[in-house]
Amino acid sequence: MAELRSPALGVTDASFFDPRTGARYPLDVPRWCSDDRTPLLVTPGRGIGRDDIERGTRSLWRYRAALPVAIAEPITLGEGCTPLVERPWGDRRAAFKLDWLNPTGSFKDRGTSVMLSFLRQLGIDAVLEDSSGNGGSSVAGYGAAGGLRVKILAPASTSPAKIAQVRAYGAAVQLVDGPREASQTEAIRQSDQTFYASHNWHPFFLEGTKTLAYEIWEDLGFVAPDNVVVPVGAGSSLLGCHLGFKELVAAGQIARMPRLFAAQPLACSPVDASFRAGVDTPVDRPVRPTIAEGTAIARPLRLAEMIAALRESGGGTVAIPEEAIVAALRRLAALGLFVEPTSATAAAALDALADVIAPGETTVVVLTGSGLKAATTVADLLR
Repeated sequence: MAELRSPALGVTDASFFDPRTGARYPLDVPRWCSDDRTPLLVTPGRGIGRDDIERGTRSLWRYRAALPVAIAEPITLGEGCTPLVERPWGDRRAAFKLDWLNPTGSFKDRGTSVMLSFLRQLGIDAVLEDSSGNGGSSVAGYGAAGGLRVKILAPASTSPAKIAQVRAYGAAVQLVDGPREASQTEAIRQSDQTFYASHNWHPFFLEGTKTLAYEIWEDLGFVAPDNVVVPVGAGSSLLGCHLGFKELVAAGQIARMPRLFAAQPLACSPVDASFRAGVDTPVDRPVRPTIAEGTAIARPLRLAEMIAALRESGGGTVAIPEEAIVAALRRLAALGLFVEPTSATAAAALDALADVIAPGETTVVVLTGSGLKAATTVADLLR
């Protein structure tokens, strides 16, 4: 780990901690993992109330009081404050959170804005990221906005549209042959030269995605929904919702956490496999190609934390066949919602959860990525 220290954080009692061992590390030393190369979190926050929201700020930074440190000059493009729209879905209605309407076209802008703002405040001026698409686009875009040098490593099979977006922001790109995990391995190898600002590894990314929970709470008139359904690969939206709603419970703003449901393509569904087996360790299940490429992560880094979040909330998992993803993609488009196939997985989960979610319950479905990111694929699927 680099030993660059910064006095810029001010007084805070927060720290990085390893949920596996309990080891703690100061926030003013830039790091992306523990000394044992395991993923970290930030110590739990106290949460905020409605009076702590900066009502005049039209971005996720309206919830800056919920962050573990004060960030004087955030890198922001107006991320967050995305629409929550109610639409019919079969014999019920669902509230769709249109998080693809973030500036670079995906929910990842929430995490990236907070993560890169924090790192720049510590003095980091160049970052490395591995991504199958949306994470790379987001880090490249916000790096450009914040004056940071960015290099993105991506699988050679990544959608050309996503790579084009990364290059348009001026980031360097290295395509890596092999499965998604090969890009991460190469990024970690290069992390000795450039700081590894990984949306999967860095805990401040989750501090950004937790604003999704605060925003849903505010969207619903400061009430928690009964259920939240999210597409899950590495799990940053799921874990962000868990962190945010848990803080709202701690702050006395809501009585209980909503049930959280993880939607995955059956072709690559490691979280569903482990949850159904009653364990928080990997379970063998065949992995095949899927149109929901944004969730095609065979061995998610934070599997144990995701299983814990699902159990604590009383939620669960759903594994969706490819044909059901395509059908949901078509139904969403017919409602005016143009998303990438990964997002359609969460909508398809509504049908699979028909016996679990009552029609009268308030259910939020998070749509995470724009259909423009995979326009050619979507066009071929919907012919």
